[in-house]
Amino acid sequence: MHIVRFEGEMERQTRHFSDTFWTALCLLLSTFCNLKIYALPESGKPNILLILADDLSWFDLGCYGSKDVNTPNIDKLAREGMTFSNAYTATAMCAPSRQQLYTGLFPVRSGAMANHSSVKPGTKSMVHHLGELGYQVSLSGKEHFGPPASFPFERREGLTIPSGPKPFCLVHASRKPHDGWPDAKGYDPDEITVAPYLVDNRETRTALSRYFTEITQLDQDVKTLLDDLKTKGKAENTVVIFTSEQGSAFYGGKWTCYDRGLKTAFIVKWPGLIKRGSKSDALIQYVDLVPTLVEIAGGNSTQVDTGRKGAPGGRNGFDGKSFLEVLRGERRKHNSHVYGIHTMQGAWIGGPYPIRSIRDERYKYIWNPMHEGGFVNFNNIGNRLQCWQSWLRDAKTDPEAAEIVRRWVKRPEIEFYDTEKDPYELSNLAKDPRYAKLIIHLKKKLESWMAQQGDLGIETELSNPKSSKEAQWKPRLKKYYKANKVAYDQIFSRRNLQ
Repeated sequence: MHIVRFEGEMERQTRHFSDTFWTALCLLLSTFCNLKIYALPESGKPNILLILADDLSWFDLGCYGSKDVNTPNIDKLAREGMTFSNAYTATAMCAPSRQQLYTGLFPVRSGAMANHSSVKPGTKSMVHHLGELGYQVSLSGKEHFGPPASFPFERREGLTIPSGPKPFCLVHASRKPHDGWPDAKGYDPDEITVAPYLVDNRETRTALSRYFTEITQLDQDVKTLLDDLKTKGKAENTVVIFTSEQGSAFYGGKWTCYDRGLKTAFIVKWPGLIKRGSKSDALIQYVDLVPTLVEIAGGNSTQVDTGRKGAPGGRNGFDGKSFLEVLRGERRKHNSHVYGIHTMQGAWIGGPYPIRSIRDERYKYIWNPMHEGGFVNFNNIGNRLQCWQSWLRDAKTDPEAAEIVRRWVKRPEIEFYDTEKDPYELSNLAKDPRYAKLIIHLKKKLESWMAQQGDLGIETELSNPKSSKEAQWKPRLKKYYKANKVAYDQIFSRRNLQ
């Protein structure tokens, strides 16, 4: 009845309808169709707010199951949007992880493979792609990318949202909870849970309590941003994305290809489009984000020129692909596999030590091509988290502690895990004949991906430029092994790890 009445009125009107009439008509039609339509920016495009944590393990959030960490605002965001249970970065180090997130390109192809590295000249990022679609693209917080021409973000300071009429994409790249944590506040070391891949002692518990404290501080920053979004009247026309970057600096997280390193929290809120409290187990990767943002902004992600050759199919496009249909609830699946790559070059100490991985929805295959040597980094050498030396101490008398240390330092060439039954990836099934065919299948898929990316494994590892700081650690590495010779000899039965 209402539609017919309005059609009659429209026939008697001239072409110059008032803004008030059009607003009323749109509201009436949206109610009739049972759709939610909110006021958009002048262009009709939604705003985008991307909140990026720094070294936050996905499972250390309440909405991902943590019983220890207080994250009410991130948890609220999850209740209002879609929570992904299978989101991954391809590299568990800051600079490579961020640059794949902003470019839609994997690390070898973009050039940003090592930590403290930059993409190759001419590479384009989300700043270019969204800018061409009419967006103001800005960043507050941490950078850790380069060169500037590839990431020409407008800089913003503080925890505030752009207030102009132009559609915005704001990235808030927090520095929390990167190690260098504050004193523990509100977390009793005696009451927290210690995961089985960590040595459970006083030093570890104290470090975890401090880490949890900074996660709660990050959660408060999320609240500040979302409150400002609401105050400025932009909450209902903004896509909010929260992701946790790679895992924490605790051993077995960052700098590895385990799920504790590569898997990331990923939450998306889009009022009126994403179902509140929904969950998705679709496999998505960081390289999928920019193609998705391009399509949210009204562009065609398959036609974008990234500035780099070598995309799948021989184009200059993205390595990732849009998961907009997953957000809309139109698809449940996305990628069949996700990939991992790690290099110790540029990580200040410990190299070379390449790692490659592939996983499907359940099984993980890891290749350690230079496994003969021992794995160390500056967390070991510098005792940066203030607990590694206590692990070596306890491992002299505690068999469980000794096994945890051995697992971190000395790894086999091939690792294979059933992540459904073994989420912490502690039981290596590589030699189990029941999985032989699947292992071969995943190995071939991984090799095919590496070939497409131009990744030569050990050769790529050795040719990758080292950080200028790495050489400074070599004397400390020798000093470290000398000082801990008794512990290493006892834990590893005098095996040579260097």
